[in-house]
Amino acid sequence: MELIQENPDLSAYLAADEVIDHEHPLVRETAAHLARGADDSYDYARRAFAFVRDTVPHSADAGDPRVTWRASDVLERRTGICHAKAHALAALLRAEDIPAALCYQRLLHDDGSGYVVHGLIAVRFNGAWHRQDPRGNKPGVDARFSLAGERLAFTPDPAAGEADLPVLHAAPHPAVLGALRAAIDRPHLWRTLPTAL
Repeated sequence: MELIQENPDLSAYLAADEVIDHEHPLVRETAAHLARGADDSYDYARRAFAFVRDTVPHSADAGDPRVTWRASDVLERRTGICHAKAHALAALLRAEDIPAALCYQRLLHDDGSGYVVHGLIAVRFNGAWHRQDPRGNKPGVDARFSLAGERLAFTPDPAAGEADLPVLHAAPHPAVLGALRAAIDRPHLWRTLPTAL
């Protein structure tokens, strides 16, 4: 699948905003901590990915009802769904001048009751974008940081109506962000997340 930059200007994928708030002190502090001892930008990106994947539990896996959406809040509260964790990883990458995009998949709900939009990121190295999924591993999910072939949490099944969405967004998709911001808790969010973009 060819990934398509929504914005041709690469600097858009380094920008800070209300969601990917990489100028926030906690994001800066976390990035500085991860950068200590990193051999290069690739090693830093790998460390940042592992940090978000492994130390910020996916709120559904953990049974946490809280909803986070701003990167600094995800890092402070140590909880979030896939979209929130993608925002946190994008902020940590951008804090170290590594271009990061938000991207999405359309997947069947775990219970097969319909579709949901799943969030992940893409990181730019060596002139190419590489998708990464920091959602968090669990039985049946083994996502890894990789520039040599994707190691994502999920592989969409086109026969079931699932799909990889090729657009690389510089900011969260408005439908996703709207659902996150309006949710009173995770069960409410589960009912209101977009089913398509």
